[in-house]
Amino acid sequence: MSSDGNPRVLLMHSILDPGPALLAEACEVVAYPSNQPLDEEHIREAAEGCAGIVSQVMDPIGATVLATPGLKIVANVAVGYDNIDLAAATKNGVMVTNTPGVLDETTADFAFALIMATARRVVQGDALVRSGNFKGWAIDMMLGQDINHATLGLVGIGRIGRGVARRARGFAMRVMYSDPHPLLPDVEREMGLTRVDLPQLLRDADIVSIHVPLSDRTHHLIGAAELAMMKPTAVLVNTSRGPVVDESALADALKQRKIFGAGLDVFEREPAVHPGLIAAHNVILSPHIASASTHTRSEMCAVAARNLVTGLRGGRPANLLNPEVAR
Repeated sequence: MSSDGNPRVLLMHSILDPGPALLAEACEVVAYPSNQPLDEEHIREAAEGCAGIVSQVMDPIGATVLATPGLKIVANVAVGYDNIDLAAATKNGVMVTNTPGVLDETTADFAFALIMATARRVVQGDALVRSGNFKGWAIDMMLGQDINHATLGLVGIGRIGRGVARRARGFAMRVMYSDPHPLLPDVEREMGLTRVDLPQLLRDADIVSIHVPLSDRTHHLIGAAELAMMKPTAVLVNTSRGPVVDESALADALKQRKIFGAGLDVFEREPAVHPGLIAAHNVILSPHIASASTHTRSEMCAVAARNLVTGLRGGRPANLLNPEVAR
């Protein structure tokens, strides 16, 4: 608690406006030391005396941090929260929030951008021109895969998956999805979606786009066996979480041309990327920027700040992940 009675909050990384102003109105903000490594012991030390933490996806907020005396809430500036031990938070009476909904459309835009860029080899074409090796038009140069009238397979049909499905309608795509929680039949009919199991989706889809949270069930959901089911002309896109895809298996599949290409915005061990993917020319690698529009990232910061302030003031944050703590 600061001298003016405002709770102290640990800000792990800089956030965008209006987030800082929202925090400053209600809290004493302490910045995480830039010279300290991002490990639990150092985060716990920095969090001493703090009632709240504003974290991001690269911050390990585990049991050690969550046992900090006086800690009431952790506000993650992200939809995913696999960097936070939710069970340990609940055990210690610490609220955890995220920022869902804000980034759905922006992430769906980017997923579709990766679909188009991978299928039509946009990045490879750009590299060819910049290299000085473009010698003029040729009928067999840079042949890609059609998106129009192709079959799109969505692995996960949450808000972002449904956003990608809506965009696919403009390309007259056939859309199927795999998800343990089916949509209502009326919604399926309205959106033109067909639910299938994952093996059928992988066998039939020309483009596979992944939109699942990371959990024990989804870790390496796409591995060597699943990649072997896909068409040699198929494209795989992942804008969800890196460990959902076995990077080593994907690197092998790309090298052996078992699939046409891949577009990845997330990686198993960020910021490290499997060397086999770095070496591959049939994969697009982007640095976790699917939600990176100025408007969306700013709103994510604002939502996280509002969540934190609401929790510290004794209210129930809008995006509370462990509601049992607030009872």
